[in-house]
Amino acid sequence: MIPNKEKFDLVNWEIVSVNPIDKNWRWTDLFCFWAVSIQSIIGFSLIASLYIVYDLNFFVVFFGGLFATLLTILFSNLIGIPSQKYGLPFPVILRTSVGLNGSRYISLLRGLVGIFMFGVQTFFLSKALVYLIRIFLFSQEGNILDKDFFLVFFLGLNIIDWISLIITFYIQFVLFSKGHKFVKSVINFSACFVYFGLFLFLILVVGENFQPIINSIKLSLSFENFVSKSNILPIITVTGSLFAYFSILILNFGDYSRYVKNKNELYKGNLSLILNFVLISFFSIFIVIGSDIILAKNNIPLDNILTNPNDIIGKLNNTFLTIVVLIFIVVASASTNLIANYIPSQNSIINLLPSKLSIKSSGIVIIIISFIIGSFWLTLISQIGILSFIDTVGAFFGPIFGTIIAEIYFVKNQDLNSKDLFNSKPESSYHYSNGWQIKGLYSLLLGFIFSASTIWNVNFMFLQSFSWIIGAIISFITYYLLSNE
Repeated sequence: MIPNKEKFDLVNWEIVSVNPIDKNWRWTDLFCFWAVSIQSIIGFSLIASLYIVYDLNFFVVFFGGLFATLLTILFSNLIGIPSQKYGLPFPVILRTSVGLNGSRYISLLRGLVGIFMFGVQTFFLSKALVYLIRIFLFSQEGNILDKDFFLVFFLGLNIIDWISLIITFYIQFVLFSKGHKFVKSVINFSACFVYFGLFLFLILVVGENFQPIINSIKLSLSFENFVSKSNILPIITVTGSLFAYFSILILNFGDYSRYVKNKNELYKGNLSLILNFVLISFFSIFIVIGSDIILAKNNIPLDNILTNPNDIIGKLNNTFLTIVVLIFIVVASASTNLIANYIPSQNSIINLLPSKLSIKSSGIVIIIISFIIGSFWLTLISQIGILSFIDTVGAFFGPIFGTIIAEIYFVKNQDLNSKDLFNSKPESSYHYSNGWQIKGLYSLLLGFIFSASTIWNVNFMFLQSFSWIIGAIISFITYYLLSNE
């Protein structure tokens, strides 16, 4: 009798169960992880903008943000516990609900979005390096930037732009391809470094303007009863906006929770997201209000209060401060790019071809594709409305989460067969129909239809911030019902 052979190899050392020795992440490491997620330019500007839009209505923005962080913590715990228990990343956990073969392609949806966003964010990250190079060249010779070779453009970029773009991609590849231990070091360093930078920026901005800033905040800050009818809709809006920002990290949270020491450390680490939100709220209010007062004192006219650190330093016209802030922006943006885009893409690509790819080769694939995206972003990609397509692909993320949670918690009761997750023989528990779980695919499709409708149907666009949750709920219910027929 000839034994059944495996149809495809599912084993790769980067995605197999973590050695217990390497489960050394503590709650402080997760604190740094969430810090990195919220310290980005987008995160800072979003929170500051919400406070400004709602006229510093403390209860509306703070409680809306608190609800958003609590939802993020809840879902991160649900998706993170199986990975922490079995030491497995998101693409492998996904094999339980869509099948061994299905996971290879479904997880690739997350990888493709990650690669695209990695390319776009690296393009904008390189601009900080462009400014630093220009400042350096200008300090050496005032007219050097007027020379002809600096005025030659290809695909909308000149020689400084291209050099900065290439350097930024190369440095990220070198740093991010050193393995999970180095990745943890990058995350921890970045979180502490950027908080230190925000503290320095706060001191520089507040300085002699402390009393005017306090008076301005006292006059503007509103403590109107947040349970009043007029505040309910704004709180829901703030909750949706901030949850939509955090949701990109939830699906792949298992890629990081797999290294956490135990459940208690996981719970405490995720709770630290609340502390990070409070800290960023404090920094954003004082820095934004303080900058506005300084600009007003210097008679610099503004149409509205600036919330983007890039815009603020551009108006302050202080070369030293600009250089310092740009360095912190580079670190913050690169580390956010790492956790939100690079690692999720890497694990998804390795899961597609486990026997063919390594941590280095998968990184090369990411860099090549994202470099093409970054190169054509200015002249082509940003002009063709492709972000709507990316949002549509992202509409799968909530439904994917829903099917995983239904399978693990309500069908298998958190009892996974780790060995069969890497066994493609027909008798494997997760082989299903030639490696595809039809119930899971059907649930995904139904959840996607509801989730994507908030993007494309004008009548449901007001629910777009909650598309992730809507898709997750629909797929969860569908999968649960189908599995209990």
